[in-house]
Amino acid sequence: MSSKRNETEAINVEDCWKVIERAAASSQLRRAARSREFLLYVSTKVLKESNPDIHEQEIGHAIFGRDENYDTSQDNIVRVSATDLRKRIEGYFAAEGADEPLIFEIPRGSYAPVFRWRTKEIPEEQTPKGTGDGKESARVPYYRQLPFLLVSALSILLAAGCGLLWWQNGRLAQAKDRLAGKPALAKLWSHFLNSAQATDVVLPDTSYGLLENITNQPITLSEYLNYSYISKIQAAKMSADRKADLAMIMERDHASVGDFRTVLKIWSLDPSSSKLTLEYARQYSADSIKSHNVILIGGQNSNPWADLFYDQLAFTVEYNAALDRSFVRNKSPQSGEQDSYPVIFRPDGVVGYAIVGYLPNPSHTADTLLIAGTDSQTTEAAAEFLTNEASMEKLFRRLPEKKSPYFEVLLKSTRLSGTPMGEEIVTYRTH
Repeated sequence: MSSKRNETEAINVEDCWKVIERAAASSQLRRAARSREFLLYVSTKVLKESNPDIHEQEIGHAIFGRDENYDTSQDNIVRVSATDLRKRIEGYFAAEGADEPLIFEIPRGSYAPVFRWRTKEIPEEQTPKGTGDGKESARVPYYRQLPFLLVSALSILLAAGCGLLWWQNGRLAQAKDRLAGKPALAKLWSHFLNSAQATDVVLPDTSYGLLENITNQPITLSEYLNYSYISKIQAAKMSADRKADLAMIMERDHASVGDFRTVLKIWSLDPSSSKLTLEYARQYSADSIKSHNVILIGGQNSNPWADLFYDQLAFTVEYNAALDRSFVRNKSPQSGEQDSYPVIFRPDGVVGYAIVGYLPNPSHTADTLLIAGTDSQTTEAAAEFLTNEASMEKLFRRLPEKKSPYFEVLLKSTRLSGTPMGEEIVTYRTH
């Protein structure tokens, strides 16, 4: 017979607080300061102050610094943040907290966490079967089995350890083998695939880009991280319906198909890599970009983390609101170069541009690769260029002879019926 944990068993405050603390310290929340503060605040109200009646306005004031009497109908920062927090809680219990016996959620329409026991099916206990003559088989006393069990356990652990080392060495050798015979690719990608540090591939937040395009208001990285862009938008001169539409856009997590194809091209260099981790701009953290290698997909208009490198870049992807079109800005044109490179529509196809920047991270402790185009298809074309041995060989022949120099390159691509037909180097810079 299978048995379940008694769902009527009392849940005490101490157990609740412990699971809250473990969730707050998990990878889902430890890098998301505001979400963690949100969770700890509402949990304190419920568990330590016995006050489950928590209002949106109260959270906005305590966590996000809003006025005590601010208008929640015009500023939905708490609702947006609560949606994000619910996703992180679900993610915790699906992964790191998969074995937690006590779980919690924040139901929609409320901000108070609700706790319950997780019910698990326990396999039916196996009992020894009797012998053919009806007598039960003799059992060896447990204390006599102990030496054998210890030796067996140590043997299994040793075998598992050797297997793990063999597997890790195989993975490392496999990554190196994939770049073997491809010196141009290895010159760049070994820094990301064979590094001792993790490499985060950060997808853009297309909701953020759409918001900027609609409002024609730039949003800085700091505004993006502390959600202050919400009050900035609510203060703008536009209809209440438009503000509500924008709030709905920002509640959604979006990335384009072209951006995912870009990720696939990167992953194709080493599909089994343990170094690559896929991240989303809205959930990424400053701690990670300080200590990890990072590959940023998309320009400032869609990936606000690119802001950190704006002053270092000679080429930047920007947005022309009047034309409703992106272009590449050349900050310091050299002889024969243009100061901007807009998208061109021609009978034989569409001409677009992309930039690639290989730079140190902000703390100069790891490397950064920026891949951004005038649209997601040119971004994908840039990834195709970066993962092709012949293309990278052509690039490194043009760069000065240095050991793995930091560089930027401006690429031009023509596409027909939405398919990139090739990329060519327009110009470059070294750092």
